[in-house]
Amino acid sequence: MFDKTEETRQQSAERPAREWVKILSGYREPDTTRSLFELAVTLGPFLLLWALAWWSLGISYWLTLAISVINAGFLLRLFAIQHDCGHGAFFKNRSMSDWLGRVIGVLTLTPYGVWRHTHSVHHSTSGNLGRRGMGDIHTMTVAEYSALTPFHRLMYRLYRHPVVLFGLGPGYLFLVQNRVPLGLMGRARFWLSAMGNNAGILLGLGLIGYFGGLMPILLIFLPSTLLAATAGVWLFYVQHQFETAHWDNDEDWQLHDAALHGSSHYVLPTALQWLSANIGIHHVHHLYSRIPFYRLPEVLRDHAELAEGNRMTIRESLSNARMHLWDEETRRLLTFRQVRAKFAKATA
Repeated sequence: MFDKTEETRQQSAERPAREWVKILSGYREPDTTRSLFELAVTLGPFLLLWALAWWSLGISYWLTLAISVINAGFLLRLFAIQHDCGHGAFFKNRSMSDWLGRVIGVLTLTPYGVWRHTHSVHHSTSGNLGRRGMGDIHTMTVAEYSALTPFHRLMYRLYRHPVVLFGLGPGYLFLVQNRVPLGLMGRARFWLSAMGNNAGILLGLGLIGYFGGLMPILLIFLPSTLLAATAGVWLFYVQHQFETAHWDNDEDWQLHDAALHGSSHYVLPTALQWLSANIGIHHVHHLYSRIPFYRLPEVLRDHAELAEGNRMTIRESLSNARMHLWDEETRRLLTFRQVRAKFAKATA
């Protein structure tokens, strides 16, 4: 005998990933009224908290920082709305989605046109060992790592270290890397996207500096931006970096299987799920990216087998931060310690 949870897991495993695409297409239509409501309850508090933090500068810098920490959550949610715009999932009118995405991109320090392209590449290549390198977190196989020189192994280990990935990395990504269209340098439209985004950011910071001086930038803009960036990078990491993730070589890779089985279902407390705009339901999102974020819970309510797929708690996600190498033999993501043990056993 097995319980209901095990039964739903088996049902999910039995239904081919491709079949889910037709089922999920019934959830793709956005509701304009609902989208406008979600934008209002995100952008409104974000602007109000910015104003409150600015006002609090005359009372206490610590109070200002505390308000900025809270506002990072709303900035993260704005990025999630921009993310839906990039997928054409926020408004039925694609032009409306794109222009909203461009405007939000100034607040999130993300050039919308560049990001939309690289994120599209991520969706179309996720889990494909032969097409890594754009819009993803670099992940090596055990065989690739073992063939590296000691110096290059050290570089990879440094890159994958939490201090770099979640400490230095988010600031570098949003404050530095996003300023130019890396990987797309030869195409004018991506330069236009990056430079337009830079111009909007400079205009905003110039106005803040003119009316408020340096402190609003140091105590409101930077803390909220860096915290939101760190949370965003963490979410992106745990959505595809877990022990039973799905990777294949190009000849064996299948888009829908990689989407369903290579993306996690990150189970978060209600408040965090709201601030992250349900992006933790990532296996459903990857399988059908046109579903608006506010309809993702509806999918899980209607299809219990999807609710059980690739579930990951916060505690489990913390241990996944130690896994860095894909083992093609066991089809598991391994820690460096596990790989060393595997090498030692093989040579014993």
